[in-house]
Amino acid sequence: MKTFLIIGALNAMLAVALGAFGAHGLEGKLTPKYLDIWNKATMYQMYHALGLILIGILNGTTSLNLNTAGWLMTAGIVLFSGSLYILAVTQIKVLGAITPIGGVLFIASWFLLILAAWKA
Repeated sequence: MKTFLIIGALNAMLAVALGAFGAHGLEGKLTPKYLDIWNKATMYQMYHALGLILIGILNGTTSLNLNTAGWLMTAGIVLFSGSLYILAVTQIKVLGAITPIGGVLFIASWFLLILAAWKA
């Protein structure tokens, strides 16, 4: 329980900090296209940080075992948001090929949450 609460809260904190950095530190340094990519990274990081907090709460208060879902969601944040952050600042377009892998991990983690709830 505690692990995913901590990882989720840490990612929520980072999403707020990186969002503020994008709004104030990158304004005028990135084109609107790449600033939008940065913002998308922070948005998805925050959504999935909240998902991790939910997994942490559910994992500790029910019979559901959501460890795999939590780790897939964590990896999804790293690959999805991480690749978008790097893409935004470097504009190395090949990094965009990593982003969908993170998206698939997000989908898989939510599917496992649905499956666990269904079985409960």
